[in-house]
Amino acid sequence: MAKKYDTVFFDLDGTIIDSGEGVSNSVLYALNKFGIEETKENALKFIGPPLADSFKKFYGFSDEKATQGIEIYREYYCEKGIFECYLYDGIVSLLKNLKTNGYKVVLCTSKPEKYAHRILEHFDIMKYFDFACGATMDEKTRATKDDVMKYAFEMSSARKEATIMVGDRMFDINSANKFGIDSIGVTFGYGSREELEDVGATYVFQSCADIEKLLIL
Repeated sequence: MAKKYDTVFFDLDGTIIDSGEGVSNSVLYALNKFGIEETKENALKFIGPPLADSFKKFYGFSDEKATQGIEIYREYYCEKGIFECYLYDGIVSLLKNLKTNGYKVVLCTSKPEKYAHRILEHFDIMKYFDFACGATMDEKTRATKDDVMKYAFEMSSARKEATIMVGDRMFDINSANKFGIDSIGVTFGYGSREELEDVGATYVFQSCADIEKLLIL
């Protein structure tokens, strides 16, 4: 039986790495500079969407203030937060087996591409990716998941009918739907099964082993 897919797009935060510690610490650091007290648990809502959108949506920041918030966030994130994360169980085996079985593997993250590359290199998993696509540093010219996915298709020359997206939040699934590709929602990240099913994920799995069962024939 021939494989249905030959390319896999992966989200990063909540899918490959649990970045909750680093993101929440960076958010709290930035909010504190504006005199805003927040809990670490509430700061986790920043995982997924672009930072500017979260500052504006959750705290009513203007465009200018959101830009300032991003700059302050990065003061902490660049030095400490970027590596306050860990790989999810089974992800290395999954990536390795996908490459061994001839898949094209592409990172598709709303995190700035510069930071995404540092993280993949830090964990020695860059070697499993054909392309690592992320947002631009200004988070404006290529900021949303839609923007990054468009860029990922351009870079990888992937065929939509043979590509599947793996992610943990509605943003990943919504973009997959927009581009007409199948998707796998994972519940070990920061999105619930209900969230993923509500936006129409093709599959919803709770482990990397489940993904392997689908893709490794």
